[in-house]
Amino acid sequence: MSTSEKSGYHHGDLRAALLSAAMELLEGGEPFSLRAVARRAGVSPTAPYRHFKDRDALESALAVEGFRDLLADLGGGRGLPASPSDLAEFAVAYVAFALRRPVLFGVMFGKPCDDADDERVRAAGALHELLADALERVLPEADAPALASAGWGLAHGLACLHLDGKLPAAPEEGVADRVRSAFLAITSVGS
Repeated sequence: MSTSEKSGYHHGDLRAALLSAAMELLEGGEPFSLRAVARRAGVSPTAPYRHFKDRDALESALAVEGFRDLLADLGGGRGLPASPSDLAEFAVAYVAFALRRPVLFGVMFGKPCDDADDERVRAAGALHELLADALERVLPEADAPALASAGWGLAHGLACLHLDGKLPAAPEEGVADRVRSAFLAITSVGS
Protein backbone atom coordinates (compact mmCIF):
# COMPACT_ATOMS: atom_id res chain seq x y z
CA MET A 1 0.00 0.00 0.00
CA SER A 2 1.39 3.42 -0.90
CA THR A 3 1.99 6.16 1.62
CA SER A 4 -0.88 8.22 0.21
CA GLU A 5 -3.31 5.32 0.64
CA LYS A 6 -2.19 4.72 4.24
CA SER A 7 -2.67 8.36 5.19
CA GLY A 8 -6.15 8.61 3.68
CA TYR A 9 -5.23 11.02 0.91
CA HIS A 10 -6.28 8.71 -1.92
CA HIS A 11 -9.87 8.73 -3.08
CA GLY A 12 -11.34 6.83 -6.00
CA ASP A 13 -13.59 9.82 -6.63
CA LEU A 14 -12.08 12.88 -5.00
CA ARG A 15 -14.70 15.27 -6.40
CA ALA A 16 -17.57 13.23 -4.92
CA ALA A 17 -15.74 12.94 -1.58
CA LEU A 18 -15.19 16.70 -1.48
CA LEU A 19 -18.82 17.44 -2.34
CA SER A 20 -20.01 15.02 0.32
CA ALA A 21 -17.73 16.58 2.93
CA ALA A 22 -18.80 20.08 1.90
CA MET A 23 -22.48 19.14 2.16
CA GLU A 24 -21.90 17.67 5.64
CA LEU A 25 -20.17 20.86 6.80
CA LEU A 26 -22.73 23.11 5.18
CA GLU A 27 -25.79 21.33 6.52
CA GLY A 28 -24.13 20.69 9.88
CA GLY A 29 -23.64 24.41 10.45
CA GLU A 30 -19.88 24.04 10.74
CA PRO A 31 -17.36 26.56 9.39
CA PHE A 32 -17.14 26.15 5.64
CA SER A 33 -13.86 26.65 3.79
CA LEU A 34 -11.84 24.63 1.31
CA ARG A 35 -9.44 23.71 4.11
CA ALA A 36 -12.30 22.50 6.32
CA VAL A 37 -13.70 20.48 3.42
CA ALA A 38 -10.29 18.91 2.79
CA ARG A 39 -9.94 18.07 6.47
CA ARG A 40 -13.44 16.50 6.57
CA ALA A 41 -12.70 14.48 3.41
CA GLY A 42 -9.35 13.35 4.81
CA VAL A 43 -7.28 14.83 2.00
CA SER A 44 -4.49 17.37 1.78
CA PRO A 45 -5.41 21.06 2.03
CA THR A 46 -4.54 21.52 -1.65
CA ALA A 47 -6.61 18.58 -2.93
CA PRO A 48 -9.87 20.55 -3.38
CA TYR A 49 -8.10 22.80 -5.87
CA ARG A 50 -7.87 19.87 -8.28
CA HIS A 51 -11.62 20.20 -8.84
CA PHE A 52 -12.62 23.65 -7.56
CA LYS A 53 -10.72 26.85 -8.23
CA ASP A 54 -12.14 28.49 -5.09
CA ARG A 55 -14.91 28.38 -2.51
CA ASP A 56 -17.41 29.92 -4.96
CA ALA A 57 -16.80 27.10 -7.43
CA LEU A 58 -17.40 24.54 -4.69
CA GLU A 59 -20.59 26.32 -3.60
CA SER A 60 -21.74 26.37 -7.21
CA ALA A 61 -21.19 22.61 -7.45
CA LEU A 62 -23.22 22.19 -4.25
CA ALA A 63 -25.98 24.31 -5.77
CA VAL A 64 -26.04 22.02 -8.81
CA GLU A 65 -26.38 19.01 -6.48
CA GLY A 66 -29.19 20.84 -4.71
CA PHE A 67 -31.05 21.51 -7.95
CA ARG A 68 -30.74 17.84 -8.88
CA ASP A 69 -32.07 16.79 -5.46
CA LEU A 70 -34.94 19.27 -5.74
CA LEU A 71 -35.84 17.99 -9.20
CA ALA A 72 -35.86 14.44 -7.82
CA ASP A 73 -38.17 15.56 -5.00
CA LEU A 74 -40.48 17.27 -7.47
CA GLY A 75 -40.61 14.14 -9.61
CA GLY A 76 -41.23 11.99 -6.56
CA GLY A 77 -41.83 8.94 -8.73
CA ARG A 78 -44.80 10.55 -10.44
CA GLY A 79 -45.23 11.88 -13.94
CA LEU A 80 -46.00 15.42 -14.96
CA PRO A 81 -49.00 16.95 -13.19
CA ALA A 82 -52.40 16.44 -14.80
CA SER A 83 -54.44 18.88 -12.69
CA PRO A 84 -54.10 22.08 -10.65
CA SER A 85 -54.06 19.89 -7.52
CA ASP A 86 -51.06 18.02 -8.92
CA LEU A 87 -49.37 21.35 -9.62
CA ALA A 88 -49.99 22.38 -6.03
CA GLU A 89 -48.14 19.24 -4.93
CA PHE A 90 -45.11 20.51 -6.87
CA ALA A 91 -45.24 23.64 -4.73
CA VAL A 92 -45.64 21.54 -1.57
CA ALA A 93 -42.57 19.47 -2.52
CA TYR A 94 -40.60 22.64 -3.28
CA VAL A 95 -41.37 24.24 0.09
CA ALA A 96 -40.77 20.94 1.92
CA PHE A 97 -37.32 20.72 0.30
CA ALA A 98 -36.51 24.29 1.40
CA LEU A 99 -37.59 23.60 4.98
CA ARG A 100 -35.77 20.26 5.15
CA ARG A 101 -32.51 21.63 3.66
CA PRO A 102 -32.52 25.36 4.37
CA VAL A 103 -28.78 25.95 4.15
CA LEU A 104 -28.47 24.20 0.79
CA PHE A 105 -31.57 26.06 -0.42
CA GLY A 106 -29.80 29.30 0.52
CA VAL A 107 -26.71 28.27 -1.43
CA MET A 108 -28.84 27.37 -4.45
CA PHE A 109 -30.57 30.74 -4.54
CA GLY A 110 -28.31 33.04 -2.52
CA LYS A 111 -26.30 34.25 -5.48
CA PRO A 112 -27.18 34.94 -9.09
CA CYS A 113 -26.25 32.23 -11.55
CA ASP A 114 -22.94 32.96 -13.19
CA ASP A 115 -23.52 32.60 -16.92
CA ALA A 116 -19.95 31.30 -17.16
CA ASP A 117 -20.94 28.35 -14.94
CA ASP A 118 -22.86 26.34 -17.51
CA GLU A 119 -23.65 23.45 -15.18
CA ARG A 120 -25.34 25.66 -12.60
CA VAL A 121 -27.22 27.60 -15.28
CA ARG A 122 -28.42 24.33 -16.83
CA ALA A 123 -29.47 22.95 -13.43
CA ALA A 124 -31.56 26.05 -12.64
CA GLY A 125 -32.92 26.02 -16.20
CA ALA A 126 -33.99 22.39 -15.84
CA LEU A 127 -36.13 23.37 -12.85
CA HIS A 128 -37.80 26.20 -14.79
CA GLU A 129 -38.30 23.91 -17.80
CA LEU A 130 -39.95 21.23 -15.65
CA LEU A 131 -42.35 23.80 -14.23
CA ALA A 132 -43.13 25.21 -17.69
CA ASP A 133 -43.79 21.70 -19.07
CA ALA A 134 -46.05 20.89 -16.11
CA LEU A 135 -48.01 24.10 -16.44
CA GLU A 136 -48.34 23.75 -20.20
CA ARG A 137 -49.80 20.30 -19.71
CA VAL A 138 -52.34 21.40 -17.09
CA LEU A 139 -53.13 24.83 -18.53
CA PRO A 140 -52.42 24.55 -22.28
CA GLU A 141 -54.06 27.90 -23.10
CA ALA A 142 -51.82 29.82 -20.67
CA ASP A 143 -48.46 31.44 -21.33
CA ALA A 144 -46.48 28.53 -19.84
CA PRO A 145 -43.11 30.31 -19.42
CA ALA A 146 -44.71 33.31 -17.69
CA LEU A 147 -46.90 31.09 -15.54
CA ALA A 148 -43.88 28.93 -14.67
CA SER A 149 -42.08 32.03 -13.40
CA ALA A 150 -45.17 33.05 -11.43
CA GLY A 151 -45.61 29.55 -9.97
CA TRP A 152 -41.94 29.32 -9.11
CA GLY A 153 -42.10 32.76 -7.55
CA LEU A 154 -45.09 31.76 -5.43
CA ALA A 155 -43.51 28.52 -4.22
CA HIS A 156 -40.16 30.21 -3.62
CA GLY A 157 -41.79 33.11 -1.83
CA LEU A 158 -43.74 30.79 0.45
CA ALA A 159 -40.55 28.84 1.19
CA CYS A 160 -38.68 32.03 2.08
CA LEU A 161 -41.55 33.35 4.21
CA HIS A 162 -41.51 30.11 6.18
CA LEU A 163 -37.72 30.05 6.47
CA ASP A 164 -37.68 33.66 7.65
CA GLY A 165 -40.40 33.01 10.23
CA LYS A 166 -42.80 35.44 8.55
CA LEU A 167 -45.50 32.79 8.29
CA PRO A 168 -46.52 31.03 11.49
CA ALA A 169 -44.65 27.84 12.25
CA ALA A 170 -46.79 24.78 11.74
CA PRO A 171 -46.38 21.04 11.57
CA GLU A 172 -45.31 19.74 8.16
CA GLU A 173 -48.89 19.00 7.09
CA GLY A 174 -49.99 22.49 8.17
CA VAL A 175 -47.33 24.04 5.96
CA ALA A 176 -48.35 21.74 3.10
CA ASP A 177 -51.99 22.77 3.49
CA ARG A 178 -51.03 26.46 3.44
CA VAL A 179 -48.93 26.00 0.29
CA ARG A 180 -51.67 23.96 -1.43
CA SER A 181 -54.31 26.56 -0.60
CA ALA A 182 -52.19 29.45 -1.88
CA PHE A 183 -51.25 27.66 -5.08
CA LEU A 184 -54.81 26.49 -5.79
CA ALA A 185 -56.13 30.02 -5.13
CA ILE A 186 -53.82 31.38 -7.82
CA THR A 187 -54.40 28.62 -10.38
CA SER A 188 -58.18 28.84 -9.98
CA VAL A 189 -58.36 32.58 -10.73
CA GLY A 190 -60.29 33.07 -13.93
CA SER A 191 -61.48 29.46 -14.06
